[in-house]
Amino acid sequence: MNTFSDIVQTMPPYLFSRFQKKKEELLQRGVDVIDLGIGAPDLPPPSFVIEALKEALNAPEHYTYSPYGGCREYREAVARFYEREYGVKLDPETEVLALIGSKEGIVHLLQAVLNPGELALVPDPGYPVYRTAVHFARGQSLSLPLDAQHGYAPRFDALPSSVYDQAKIMFLNYPSNPTAATVDLSVFAEAVSLARQHQMFIAHDAAYSFVTFAGFRAPSILQVDGAKEVAVEFGSLSKSYNMAGCRIGYVVGNRDMIRALSVIKSNTDTCQFIPIQKAAVAALTNGRTFIRENSRIYEQRMNMMVERLRELGIDVQRPKATFFLWIPVYDGYSSERFAAKLLEEAGVIVTPGTAFGPAGEGYVRVSLSAPMERLQQAVERWKQVDWEESAP
Repeated sequence: MNTFSDIVQTMPPYLFSRFQKKKEELLQRGVDVIDLGIGAPDLPPPSFVIEALKEALNAPEHYTYSPYGGCREYREAVARFYEREYGVKLDPETEVLALIGSKEGIVHLLQAVLNPGELALVPDPGYPVYRTAVHFARGQSLSLPLDAQHGYAPRFDALPSSVYDQAKIMFLNYPSNPTAATVDLSVFAEAVSLARQHQMFIAHDAAYSFVTFAGFRAPSILQVDGAKEVAVEFGSLSKSYNMAGCRIGYVVGNRDMIRALSVIKSNTDTCQFIPIQKAAVAALTNGRTFIRENSRIYEQRMNMMVERLRELGIDVQRPKATFFLWIPVYDGYSSERFAAKLLEEAGVIVTPGTAFGPAGEGYVRVSLSAPMERLQQAVERWKQVDWEESAP
């Protein structure tokens, strides 16, 4: 008897799992697989963060439940961070909420905001969790079009006004996963104006805001006048401070959305382990120099990969942020076939663009979260593949 929920039964297929299964098969055959598909930092967190975590682990009182919204100290650290970096003032009590990583917060936010059947606008191509979150909330996803011609900035004018009237929430994500696109504050201002006009919420995913290059500074949507009336912004310490396994993030902005999200969270989890929150305080307070050095390492990798891939005839753009390259595939190949051939014949994993939505067709995402020598090996293997062989 089939007893599982329709949410599970109708969950869209997870393309990443097929490539991970193939990776395991190749590893069992002794193939040295280079995984450039995963978006997880390969670098260690700052030593002072590790020391802060060790110190917090020695305090017996830290083994109790955390306050549901996160420790006061952590929420205050997030507020100070926003004032220092963006000039944005936040109330730690009502405009900051601790998360067990921003992914968890995104999924729970949709359960707090959407009723069954209500509409969410989702970037295409975009982080797959947005559509998954809508699915869990039994809502409907509609693509917010992004394309290379417009620099993967939102094409707000591509959707009729009636769609915005129906939409309950719109997702934005800059710097972007997977495209590495960036925008200036005027794009956020347009989004906020649109949301206020149509009484729509905005959720901005800013997970990569501090992995930036060549002096670029990614703006916060909360820098826009009136943004707090309609928007929240998700942040994560996973990428900026290499704390991915710690599962620590935050959401800031509109207090009503945050209060609704906190209702879901307080009935679902008891927040993150207190010592991890204490370590996050150290990162947010003292991590500016570390962020710059971390970004410098990714920039070196990115510069090398861009030059080498251009030598292979690939028209890859040099991004201003993230540790991803968004690469057009060769003529005659679909995204999935290109990625499969690279894995089967070179032992290199990249992510097909279609994993991020239909508009990702024709591209693959390459992660720079691997040491320089492994990236160089990957390009050498890439070069040896017979790409002239006609694709099925």
